[in-house]
Order: sequence, then structure tokens, then C-alpha cells
Amino acid sequence: MRSVVTSPASAVAPRSFGTLVVSSGLSNLADGIVKVALPLLAAASTRSPAAVAALEFVRSAPWLVTSLHVGVFVDRVDRRRTMVAANIVRALAVAVPAVALVGGHVSLWLLFVAALGAGVSEVFYDTAAQTVVPAVVPRERLDRANGRLYAVELGAQELVGPVVAGVLVATALTLSLAAPVALWVAAVIALSTMPGRFRVARVGPRAPVRADLREGLAFLLGHDVLRTMALMVGAVNLATSAVFAVLVLYAVGPESEMGLSEPGFGLLFAVFATGGLAGSLLVGRVNRVLGRARTFPVSVLGMAGLPATLALSADVRVVGAAAFVSGVAMMLWNVTTVSFRQRITPDHLLGRVNSAYRLVAWGTRPLGAALGGAIGHVAGLRGVFVVMAVVTAAALVPNRRLTERNLAVAEARSLRSTT
Repeated sequence: MRSVVTSPASAVAPRSFGTLVVSSGLSNLADGIVKVALPLLAAASTRSPAAVAALEFVRSAPWLVTSLHVGVFVDRVDRRRTMVAANIVRALAVAVPAVALVGGHVSLWLLFVAALGAGVSEVFYDTAAQTVVPAVVPRERLDRANGRLYAVELGAQELVGPVVAGVLVATALTLSLAAPVALWVAAVIALSTMPGRFRVARVGPRAPVRADLREGLAFLLGHDVLRTMALMVGAVNLATSAVFAVLVLYAVGPESEMGLSEPGFGLLFAVFATGGLAGSLLVGRVNRVLGRARTFPVSVLGMAGLPATLALSADVRVVGAAAFVSGVAMMLWNVTTVSFRQRITPDHLLGRVNSAYRLVAWGTRPLGAALGGAIGHVAGLRGVFVVMAVVTAAALVPNRRLTERNLAVAEARSLRSTT
């Protein structure tokens, strides 16, 4: 059996977490602009639900195809350098249609190129970023650190990014893609200044890739609580992806149900993000009052409220309120489950466990986008929202396994194995 040692967190300079937060804010602001700009640019040339949803399918499909191997990669190399390389690649991918827009027009297929490049890079960046956190923050402070990181990420990606994207698309198409390129470059510069070594040191020969894959998968599949969390969030993400893949057609334009402008669409995302910011600030208090086990079903029901509301109403105020509640619920779930996963997973396995978890949790996103387009084509946009409200609520079925006792036992076992 090979032994593994890790670089101690104390070896990392105290400012590393601050640098990570700054870099994350810049990267996620770029993500937020691109996530809204691409479908808005696509909707300018087609009103087909299948075509617009296909763009989100291409952007999210890498989680389904590459995540396991990316986890092995992240556990073998310097995780900070992986984040740097990922930001460089997605800046180049989005720069291609940005240059084409200088001529005043960009074809739909170039948007697909940008979506694919950004999607593949996102798998590398996000897997490495979640894996770095326990190396710069003591494990007993992970809830607080993840809450801050998620607040910055959500504020940048879902609050500021969509608003900026809506304004840029309405005023200067080229800037809507050039701005995120510049932000990713700035994030690269910030990451390059972060001191510390972020590579797991291994003793003994390197195992084959298949063996490393099996080790990460075995940890996830053999852990009842983690496996249940992954299945639950996989169902929720499938539904959320389906909803957001076609939402632009329901919300934007004079012929749409909601009749929003491009900046108005960005503001709708901002309301969702504001809820998420509130959730990131409230998660500690909610967990203390309700307990983590009760927080999970409350979160799922809150997230189911958005598609249910969209199915019943196109009133901007009603939809905005549901988006706010859904944002709160999403953040309660994210901070609680990610902190738990980081706390119980050995560092040398963290990249592979994160990627295996996200294969289940995020691999459903492209499937959801495809389903959203197909259902929208056959049953209309409200049909998408009805089906996905039911799918989200169905995630409550396995929730009975997430008891306070099971959570505490898992954390106690992890603590014993590291002492």
C-alpha cells in the first residue's frame, strides 16, 4: 500500500485565502457574464428552444464526460497551477467569438466553441478550487470560509455578472465577451502571486490512472451520506439546468411571457444571487437553529419553488420573489454539503472525490439542458417548469438518510483517521 503525506496548512502564507477569494471573485464575474451573454447572443439569431438549450448542454457536458479523469489530474499536480491554466484556456476560448464580433457578427457555431472551451476549463478550475480550500483554511473553519467564498462567487457570478452582461449585450456585443476575457487574465495574475505549495506529496510509485479512479469512486459510493447528497443534488441540478436552459425564451423579448429586456433578464439573475448572498450569511445561524438534517429538506423545497412559480405565473414580482427564495435555499445546501465533504475526505483523495461527486451532481446538467429543450419543443416552456418542479421535489425521497447522527458519525470517523 502506498503512503501519502500532504503539505501542512501551516506552510501556506495567511494571505493565501485572501488571494483565493480575489481570484475567485474575478473568475466568477467572468463566468457570470459569459453564462448570460452566450444565450442572449444566441437568442438574437434563433428562437428555437432546442438550439438555445443546446448551448447550455455543450457548456455543461464536460462535467459528465471529463470530471473523473480531471479529479485524478488534480490530485497529481499543483492545484493552483491547474486553476491558472484553466483560466488561460477559457479566456482564449471566449476570445475567439469576441474577435469575430469586432466585424459585427458572430455565427452560432462560434458561440458553441466558446461554450465548450469554457465548460471544459470550468471542470478543471472548479475541481481544483474546491480542493485547495482545506489547504489554506483549518478544517474547523471550513463552514465560515466556504460561506465567504460562496458569497463572493455568487455575488460576482449571479449578482453583478448577469447585470453587466445584460447591459453589455444591449450596448456593445463585443464587450460582452471581451470583458470576461480581461477578468480571467486578471484572475491569473492574482493566482500567480499566491504563495504556497498545493500539490499532494506521494511516497512510493504512482498508481495507474484506473486505480486512482477506482479509489475516488469507491470512497464516494461506499459513503452512504455523501452518496445520498450527490444523488439529491443531481436531481436538483437536472431540473435547474432544464429551467435555465430555456428561461431566456420565457423571459426576454416583447413576444415572451415576461417581456423583459436584456438588462431586465440580468436583474432577474441578480435577484436570485441576492438570495444566495443572504443564504451564505444565514447558513451558520440556520444550521444552529434547525440543525443540518432539517436544513436539507428546507433547501430542496425552496429550490423547487422557482420552477413551480414559473409554471403558474409570469408576473415579474412573483417570479423575482421565488428566485430570491431559491437563491437562499441553494446557498444553504451548497455551503453545508461542501463543508461536510471537505471535512470528511482525506486530502490525497479530495480532488477525485470532488470530481466523482460532481459527476453525479453536475453530470445531470447537460441532461437537464437537453430535456429542457426537448420538453419545451413538445409541451411548451410552462411544460418544462411543471416537470422540473416535480423532479426537484422528488429529491426529498432519499433525504431520510441525512440524519444528524449519520453526519456526526461520519465526521468522527474522519477525525479519528487523521489523528
